[in-house]
Amino acid sequence: MLTVALLFGGRSSEHTISCATAGGVLSAIDRSAYRVIPIGITLDGAFTLQPDDAGLFAMDPANMPMVADNGTRVHFPASATSREFTVTDADGRTTSLGDVDVAFPILHGPYGEDGTVQGLLELVGIPYVGNGVLASALGMDKHYTKTVLEAAGVSVAPWVTVSPAQWRGDNTLWRGRAASLGLPVFVKPARAGSSVGVTKVVSLDDLDAALDIAWAEDSTALIESAIVGREIECGVLSGRDGGPTRVSVAGEIIVAGDGFYDFEAKYLDDSAAQLVCPADLTEGELGQMQRIAARAFEAINGSGLARVDFFFTGTEFVVNELNTMPGFTPISMFPKCWSATGMTYPELIDELITLGLSAVR
Repeated sequence: MLTVALLFGGRSSEHTISCATAGGVLSAIDRSAYRVIPIGITLDGAFTLQPDDAGLFAMDPANMPMVADNGTRVHFPASATSREFTVTDADGRTTSLGDVDVAFPILHGPYGEDGTVQGLLELVGIPYVGNGVLASALGMDKHYTKTVLEAAGVSVAPWVTVSPAQWRGDNTLWRGRAASLGLPVFVKPARAGSSVGVTKVVSLDDLDAALDIAWAEDSTALIESAIVGREIECGVLSGRDGGPTRVSVAGEIIVAGDGFYDFEAKYLDDSAAQLVCPADLTEGELGQMQRIAARAFEAINGSGLARVDFFFTGTEFVVNELNTMPGFTPISMFPKCWSATGMTYPELIDELITLGLSAVR
């Protein structure tokens, strides 16, 4: 039986979504094959030992799950010569948690999805699920994701990236660059997910307020052209044993009214959007999307998994984002797409662990 350290929570604004993902994994992972150590990271960054109870972390819009600081502290191995984790309880007693075979970091946002935890795991020699340091850092930063994808010949929405200092230093220049993108535009933090800090701007008069919202999440913000098209997503997995990158069927997000797929629509309001999988695409359109998704994943040196989000204009697939640790609750689009492709949620968890154990870092 393999031992899996499940890392979740974290310091980012997506803390609660990570906890909900943990609930999904805890409820579905094969207990005959894996012993699970649930390591919850508090909003303050404390590594705590949490109960192995999926119900504590179930998605509840009225009471979103969080990691409670129960006074325990989990300690990583002292060096790469050991895989033993230990825990100190609230009374100061330290005991062994045993050796860990693989870590499963289901952390979203900064301090988890951005290469920081991946670097920690590599320092102490623990194999882990998902993307490596470089791909995680690239995928977390929308500006650099777009830069790399554009260089690889993948279509992305036109954008400009600006910091508060740049905006204050030459407001006329940057306002002009924003205006050249046309209206509406979307203003986003460069490094955040789950649509946190994202604003749709239909008037340049609202640009300053939208930038302040984005800068509250990160030190730089993107101003991005709005692409008119269907919102199409797919899941990506690394190939096995040097084989080709695998891409799922497509899913589609149909947003009610004139809104966009914001945090509330994703997690709090079931009526705000409809997730359809598989999406209604022709065989040729699906093949085109899958080829572009694989090219995008390989362009960032992806490993393990990703979700690639597109706008489909009817003639072209434009990549909106590449998410290196997508939402992973049983009802999230990534597992939905793989389920429609023929891989169940428990099988997907098993596949990701297998890929993590065999990854070459």
